[in-house]
Amino acid sequence: MLGLLVIVLTAAAVLGAVLVSSRSPEVDGPVSQSRPGPVLLVPGYGGATGSLQSLADALTAAGRDATVVRLPGNGTGDLRTSAEALGTAVSAVLERTGEPTVDLVGYSAGGVVARLWVADGNAGVVRRVLTLGSPHHGTSLADLAGGVAPSECPVGCRQLTTGSDVLAALNAGDETPAGPTWVSVWTTQDETVTPPDSARLEGAVNLTVQSVCADATVGHGDLPSNRLVQQIVVTELAAGDPVQLGPGDCARLAG
Repeated sequence: MLGLLVIVLTAAAVLGAVLVSSRSPEVDGPVSQSRPGPVLLVPGYGGATGSLQSLADALTAAGRDATVVRLPGNGTGDLRTSAEALGTAVSAVLERTGEPTVDLVGYSAGGVVARLWVADGNAGVVRRVLTLGSPHHGTSLADLAGGVAPSECPVGCRQLTTGSDVLAALNAGDETPAGPTWVSVWTTQDETVTPPDSARLEGAVNLTVQSVCADATVGHGDLPSNRLVQQIVVTELAAGDPVQLGPGDCARLAG
């Protein structure tokens, strides 16, 4: 009996140590911006990874380790469940690379997923969060779908409505919690995230594609694959703090 008790207590101690070591470090200030780690790219509603792979390839060409995350239920289910899947992917990448932090790129609803995961006690392992055309304050398209064809608007869709409890809780108080630095990029020509300014995040470097190249024609679906946008993302994920790009950078980034 004594031997069994010793085994149980030993196992409990080991498990406790594993749990403690797997927790994100406490955030007592900004995460160091000097050493960019691997990048995880989070798909939007529908979970399609093709266009994000194009962006991942651009990051790889720039010398970054880039992984596209696959979300359960094609990204149409509970966004909090998608955030858990992101956490699993982050753990795997950190273990594979041995790096202390990651950068997150969230496209469309994937930006909301990234924010949910960071807000759930994980800010200490994220250096930078960059969202791309994300409906941080909802989209009237989801409002319309929920009102006109509710059967065609599953839980993920409902969580992207302008009055959803998920977004209300996420935006209460500090929209960009301490730890990472934050960048939000979107196009003024977005017809999926409406109004496009829903992508604006208080406390982030906020950047429209057209504020860099005024004549850029970029729709919501073009954001991950457009060369200009890709180079904006590569630049904003570089070592050091994020920068406020402008018209003077257009020729260089548009190539």
